[in-house]
Amino acid sequence: MTAHFIVTGCAGFIGSHFVDRALALGHRVTGIDNFSTGQRSFLQAALAHPNFHLHPIDLLDHDAVRAAFDGGDCVVHLAANADVRFGPDHPGRDLEQNTIATFHVLEAMRALGIRRIAFSSTGSVYGEAAVIPTPEDAPFPVQTSLYGASKLACEGMIAAYCEAYGMQSWIFRFVSILGERYTHGHVFDFYRQLQTDPHHLRILGDGHQRKSYLHVQDCVGAMMLALERAGDRVNLFNLGVDDHCKVLDSVGWICEAMGVQPTLSFSGGQRGWVGDNPFIHLDTRRIQALGWQPAFSIRQGVERTVGFLRANEWLLEARA
Repeated sequence: MTAHFIVTGCAGFIGSHFVDRALALGHRVTGIDNFSTGQRSFLQAALAHPNFHLHPIDLLDHDAVRAAFDGGDCVVHLAANADVRFGPDHPGRDLEQNTIATFHVLEAMRALGIRRIAFSSTGSVYGEAAVIPTPEDAPFPVQTSLYGASKLACEGMIAAYCEAYGMQSWIFRFVSILGERYTHGHVFDFYRQLQTDPHHLRILGDGHQRKSYLHVQDCVGAMMLALERAGDRVNLFNLGVDDHCKVLDSVGWICEAMGVQPTLSFSGGQRGWVGDNPFIHLDTRRIQALGWQPAFSIRQGVERTVGFLRANEWLLEARA
């Protein structure tokens, strides 16, 4: 059955891939983006497709959101402030761009009778989890980042709207996502540093932080499969791979792909920044039970990301 997806953050890293996948499967797509970080070039194929329509609006504009959502039957809410480590520098940004924007999305859905929402949450909501790999029903500790706290607030609102207004939701707690169209995160930061100075690399933290990563195509595939096969009122899924790596492992793969051998310097102790979780590894058995398996390893994701950045160095200047 085809759907009419409303995709927020449609010109972003994950959003543009979801748009392409949905169009390829025969769905209609209305894209929403304010282009604060999204790239119009990521929508090049979509803009030429007859089933795609773009609304360049901000989710904080309540009236514009309601008008743009009209006619949709499933919202895929991917728009967010993704600069996790700078949360303490701008404490209102996560609240506005994540939590309040999600409230506007939900209110537009309620007004228009749209009953289905897929939401991009984060593994950061688990804080420094006591259980590794961390399952979806793990107890929540005290929150350690403003980003994670804002996403957890969104999850709570979505679940409450499902209960109050008969909506259905798919909440995805991501590890960090890698791959083509990647525009922020550690691979981007290290690549940019090494392009400027291939002899020296500055690393936040001690390099022994353990993280898990997922390729963007695997991420989008998991989302599509869950939307098709999971039918509870609130469907909650971790998305990641059954593996993790040290930051130093990732540094080695990046340097090998770039052909450099820099000296390394470290700052920040165990954590690179306030709220940085030194060990993230999610239990993904729930999404695997639907028949999903990732196609790419963490190393392949890192290497493909470096290849993309090498072919698209204009992004370095655009993000600056």
